[in-house]
Amino acid sequence: MEWVVIVSVLVMMILSLLRVNVIIAIITAGLTAGLMSGLSLVESIELLVSGMGGSSSTALSYILLGAFAVAISYTGITSVLVTYLIRVLTGKRTMLLLAIAGVASLSQNVVPVHIAFIPILIPPLLKLFDQMRMDRRAVAVALTFGLKAPYLMIPAGFGLIFHGIIIEGMEANGSSITNGETVLAMLIPGLGMVVGLLIAIFITYRKGRDSVPGAGGIGTAIQSPENETVTFNKKHILTIVAIIAALVVQIITENLILGALTGLLFMFVFLVVPFKNGDKVMTDGISMMGTIAFVMLVASGFGTILKETGSVNALVELSSGLLGDNKALIALILLLVGLIVTLGIGSSFGTIPILAALYVPICMAAGFSPVATAALIGTAGALGDAGSPASDSTLGPTAGLNADGKHHHIWDTVVPTFIHFNIPLIIFGWIAAMVL
Repeated sequence: MEWVVIVSVLVMMILSLLRVNVIIAIITAGLTAGLMSGLSLVESIELLVSGMGGSSSTALSYILLGAFAVAISYTGITSVLVTYLIRVLTGKRTMLLLAIAGVASLSQNVVPVHIAFIPILIPPLLKLFDQMRMDRRAVAVALTFGLKAPYLMIPAGFGLIFHGIIIEGMEANGSSITNGETVLAMLIPGLGMVVGLLIAIFITYRKGRDSVPGAGGIGTAIQSPENETVTFNKKHILTIVAIIAALVVQIITENLILGALTGLLFMFVFLVVPFKNGDKVMTDGISMMGTIAFVMLVASGFGTILKETGSVNALVELSSGLLGDNKALIALILLLVGLIVTLGIGSSFGTIPILAALYVPICMAAGFSPVATAALIGTAGALGDAGSPASDSTLGPTAGLNADGKHHHIWDTVVPTFIHFNIPLIIFGWIAAMVL
């Protein structure tokens, strides 16, 4: 039982690296986990399907956000932005990458829209990226940095939720910690992500690369006008109003679905997008974000199999039985176990409660402080968001960068983000556990 998580995650990763469709890879991994746990094929499928409902709200919100992004693109407002960026940042690859990382960072704390901005901002910039020979792997790293690092380090927006989950998980298992201590615990791992970003921008992908047509599969429906001058007009003002309305509703209700619906309704009510184009907007939105939605659903089912069969508990119990009292080794093994678990589940927020229940008793017995324990739990949870084929922090960047079919999810997003973020996270998370 203790090898179920390791084998099933390896199956998923190997199939993904071999360019097998990520949905098929996750389903295969889920069936592998079920069969190894003593379930039949039918029982494994039923458990996987029953667990898919855990991400149904997220999946629907992503599809509606995709439709909203398509509606915005039809107005040509993104062409105005692209024209400005071409004028200001052409030839300045480093500045553009840092700007993208900065905009992405705002999406977690200041304007908590998560990945919703990516299908709006990135597809119209793809032509500029090609003109500048921008390595899209660097863009993927910059986007994933902005989707992760702020909520690790800053207790606002999604960061407040993430830190709260860590605190609740620890308290539920007999270890108390304050908000300030949680911020301190996550500061060092977060700095590891900063190091990874700088290495990617200034060293690994500094030279640039030509994008290859067809490298990423079938592109999405978003198209930006080419060789056409678009001036700022009344439609664009109404589009901005719709975007603000969607943002306000999302912040007030804390519900992405209501926010996206509000934006879409405003676009149609203002006649920015004609009613007759409603079907096309939804179809194109599904084309853009449907894959992400289904990956999230299937990944939720895979996670359910791992949790319901007790595979995660068995893995941690096996690890803790082999650790002894060497704190340095315990910290490293716990981080590696967290990496394996979260790669499979693909959600840091959803994995934290599971990890807290398993880590807190081990850390208390080994003599780790509550702050060090929080650092281990938070870092282990974050490892799954960067580098997992099933994480929205990798699926979101791919959805934008593959709008023209030139960006591969695994080799151009997952592998680069795994190398540049998971390795520093493990190193800096281990350091945090040792010094805090």
